[in-house]
Amino acid sequence: MRHDGLERLVDANANRVREGLRTLEDLARFVMDAPETARDLKGVRHEVTAAADRLLGPTSMARDTAGDVGTTNSTAGELARPGLVAVAEAAGGRVAEGCRSLEEAAKVLDAGGRIATAIQSARYAAYDLASVVTVALSRGRPSGWRVQVLLTESVCRRPWAEVLEAVIAGGADAIQVREKHLEPTALVDRVRAVIEIARPAGIPVVVNDRADVAVAAAADGVHLGQDDLPVEAARRVVGGLALIGGSAHDLDEARRNHEAGCDYCGMGRFAASTTKPDVVAGGPALVRAMSATFPEWPQLAIGGIGPDNIDQVVAAGGVAIAVCEAACDADDPAAVVADLRNRLQQASESTADAEVSP
Repeated sequence: MRHDGLERLVDANANRVREGLRTLEDLARFVMDAPETARDLKGVRHEVTAAADRLLGPTSMARDTAGDVGTTNSTAGELARPGLVAVAEAAGGRVAEGCRSLEEAAKVLDAGGRIATAIQSARYAAYDLASVVTVALSRGRPSGWRVQVLLTESVCRRPWAEVLEAVIAGGADAIQVREKHLEPTALVDRVRAVIEIARPAGIPVVVNDRADVAVAAAADGVHLGQDDLPVEAARRVVGGLALIGGSAHDLDEARRNHEAGCDYCGMGRFAASTTKPDVVAGGPALVRAMSATFPEWPQLAIGGIGPDNIDQVVAAGGVAIAVCEAACDADDPAAVVADLRNRLQQASESTADAEVSP
């Protein structure tokens, strides 16, 4: 029995799937710098091509672009995208829908069902990979952060989960899980619990020190101290998608982090604090030096910062901070974070306005 229309359906949807996968592959390769994800997407694309070829043989025999009544159909949403996340979502949608049509057609054209099973497998793999790309592109990037909260249970005045929910409500841009005394298994569990609360709100979660824990818990990244795993080695552990932050106490340490490819730098300490009382405070001078030396590199002033001295950070040119005690030990963590964030945001907007004024 001839299935000319069905074969045209296979040809059209195979092209649709390949184009969507190629778009996702290019996003992974060129935007995300994620070679593993790009490689996996390429593999799925080849699987779909092989399945379509087994159904059709030479695709040119089935193709009839001039006679396809759907080639002139378009919607306004197809002609513009608000950003790369929308591009990835649209590509993922095309892949999913096209694979489903291919799978159903294969059930008719291949009585044995092996090709339909292969396409189903490719469809599931494509779902996961499209999600990886979309989530990675939608994560908050350090350049837009104002307040990162270092969540440490021993510092929290209230249960840590309540503090976490409060700082998120107050506008925290990122959470760093800093639990140096938890065993690895317990730390993985803690990070996963933090992610369950933070990720639905779109808040990235990074793990202090432990790249292995960040991977095991599927966190958004890791923050490394000077004595932790080298940045290059950590990147091999966490992959190209993850954020890597690095601590720096002076310009030399910051320069090494920058050259190694850290996504952001935690600079300090700014003032004396109870978490690291033995570290000499760099104060406003370090903030000014960092801002002047690395104007385009995201930086978080850290160490002893709170409502009482945030104006000093702002006056020195700081636009983002990392806080622990000021938020975790507060009576009202949400209010503290909201106040800090608003003051930093206002300063950033004032600076931007000054730069564009004639």
